[in-house]
Amino acid sequence: MLNKELFYNTIKPFDISVDEEAFARLDTFAEMLIETNKSFNLTAIKEPDDVTVKHFADCLSIFKYVDIPENAKIIDVGTGAGFPGLVLKLYRPDIQMTFLDSTKKRLGFIENVLNECGIKGDILHMRAEEAAQLSKYREKYDFATARAVAALPVLSEYCLPFVKVGGSFVSMKSAESNEEISEAKKAINILGGKIEEDILFDLVENMPRRIIRIKKNSQTPTKYPRPSAQISKKPLK
Repeated sequence: MLNKELFYNTIKPFDISVDEEAFARLDTFAEMLIETNKSFNLTAIKEPDDVTVKHFADCLSIFKYVDIPENAKIIDVGTGAGFPGLVLKLYRPDIQMTFLDSTKKRLGFIENVLNECGIKGDILHMRAEEAAQLSKYREKYDFATARAVAALPVLSEYCLPFVKVGGSFVSMKSAESNEEISEAKKAINILGGKIEEDILFDLVENMPRRIIRIKKNSQTPTKYPRPSAQISKKPLK
């Protein structure tokens, strides 16, 4: 399913080494993604070359720009079909990954892929704003990740409460995000974070991408995250 040559050529500039076993796991994920997508909408990207570059290589680019230690504890917020969380986990099974989504079918798909690959992960069927208020999950993670879930002021309120002080929220965004990044700075500060790195890069030629790493410097005030209706109607600014 994955275009192997295209995959390796795309990740080569990022100095990411993917062995045959890891590639086989990622390829299994890609095959199951396309097959399941026929009956349940998981992705609008369906062509093998597009899936190879825009989903798999894109998610792996995190490892070029973010140092993720062995056995790091990560929560992928609004994981959807498993991007970036499932790609990260299949590449690095040592990562303690929690897949958070409010849609049970998507999580069921992720569980099926994990089982097929013989890898364990934590599946969390909850809304982010509810899970983040539980002591079991609040400020318990080295990293939170999210990819194309919401505008950054909103997304930060969903994600930063999961991150322990000293950890980071890694947001994968489109290159054209200057306005929302500017608008998010005050919200991020209120939530105990600070933008530490804002990285613009080309995934391939004429395909710009952006990774924003937000460092958690202090505890998030207990009133955050608010209920989702409040977050969407009155984003922190």
